[in-house]
Amino acid sequence: MSYSALVHLVCSRCHKTATPEVIQQTCPDCDAPYLCEYDLERARAAWEQHPLNERPPTLWRYHELLPLQSEENRVSLYEPLTGVWPLRGYAKKVGLKHLYVKDEGILPTGSFKARGASVGLSRARELGVRAFAMPTNGNAGAAWAAYAARAKIPALIILPSDAPRTPRKEMLAYGADVFVVDGTIGDAGRLTQALCKAYGVYDVSTLREPYRLEGKKTMGLEIAEQFPDGLPDAIVYPTGGGAGVIGIHRALLQLQAMGRIQGPLPKMVIVQAQGCAPLVRAFEQGKRVSESIEHPVTSAFGMRVPKALGDFMILEAVRETGGTAIGVSERQIADARRQLAEEDGFFVCPEGAAAFAGVETLRASGWLKQKDRVLVVNTGSGLKYTDDAPFDVPHASHIGDFARFIKRVTNDRA
Repeated sequence: MSYSALVHLVCSRCHKTATPEVIQQTCPDCDAPYLCEYDLERARAAWEQHPLNERPPTLWRYHELLPLQSEENRVSLYEPLTGVWPLRGYAKKVGLKHLYVKDEGILPTGSFKARGASVGLSRARELGVRAFAMPTNGNAGAAWAAYAARAKIPALIILPSDAPRTPRKEMLAYGADVFVVDGTIGDAGRLTQALCKAYGVYDVSTLREPYRLEGKKTMGLEIAEQFPDGLPDAIVYPTGGGAGVIGIHRALLQLQAMGRIQGPLPKMVIVQAQGCAPLVRAFEQGKRVSESIEHPVTSAFGMRVPKALGDFMILEAVRETGGTAIGVSERQIADARRQLAEEDGFFVCPEGAAAFAGVETLRASGWLKQKDRVLVVNTGSGLKYTDDAPFDVPHASHIGDFARFIKRVTNDRA
C-alpha cells in the first residue's frame, strides 16, 4: 500500500483536475490554488489496520492524508503533536466555562509554520525541486529556512523591512538568502512571483503550491483526536493568509467523510487586527472575496496580509460552519498578551493574543455563550516577539522601590 492516498489535484475555483506527479503551482486557467484530493476509503482502511494511537506522536502519523509518496523523502525536525489545555484564569475573566488553547509554539522554529514547511518541502524534494523562493512576514521564512537547511535546498526569502528581527536572524542562521523590501508582504510577494517566473524557481508563497496547506491541515486532524468526546463548539483562529483556517476545515470535512467524526463541525471564527481586516470587512458585507488593504498596520505581523489568495475558501469555511469574523484593536492585542501571562502563565504571540481578544469581544456581545467549548489556536511562541512585548522592567536602587511586591506579600499573609 502506498505511503499516501493522494489521487489528484483539483482547482479550488474551476474544479479542473491535475496530476500531482509533476511540479504544479496554481491553476493555469484561473490562477487559483490547487487542493489535494485523497482516496478516503483507502485512508480509512489503513487507519483501521494501523490505528493512529499506535503510531509515533508526530504529524506524520497521518501520512495517508498527506501528499508524500515515499517516507524516504521526508524532511523532518520531529514535529510533535501540539497539546490542548485549559486556560482557567482567562476563561473566568471573559466568562467562559470551557476555554482551551492549542499551542503551536512548541513546534520546531516556534510556530505552526513548521507544519507547512515540513510537508511542503518534503513533497518539493520528492518532485525534484532544486531551489525555492518565498515572501514572509517572519515565522514562515524561519521555518522554511530551517527545513531547507535540513534538505540541503537553497532558499531565497523576501520580507518587509519592518518585519520582526528575531525570525530574520533565524533565516540567516540557517543559511538562507534573505532580502528586505520597502512595503508590505504583498510587495514582497509580487517580487517573489516575478523572480520565480523569470528564472523557473519554485514559488512556495501561501497557496501558490498545493502542499504547504496539507501540513497546516494536520492541526485539524490532531484536534479531532484531542476531542474524542465531541469537537469544540468554536475554533478561533488568528487569520492573515488563512491557510490554517482552510486546512483545519478541510481536515474535519475529510474526517467526517471517513466516518471518523459525527455531528456538526465547530464554528470557524477568524480574527484579524482592525488595521488589516480585509476578510472581516468582506464577511460583514456578505462578499465571497475580499478587497486589498492599501496600508495594513498591526503589531501582529502574521496577520498583516492585505489580501489572501485563498480568501474565498476562508470565507466559505466561516459561513458553512455558522462561524463569524471579528476585528480587534492593537490595545486589545496588547492587553490580552499581558492578561494571559498574568492569569495563566501563558506567553502568547501577538497573533494568538488577537484571537483571545476576539474571544473576549464575542463573549461580551453574547455571540459566544458561557457554556460553549471554545478552542483558540496560538500560532506561535511569544518568545519570538519579545522586542515588541507590552512589558517594561522598572529600575531599582533601594528597598522602597519594591513597594508593589511587598504589598502583595503582606496582603497574602494577612
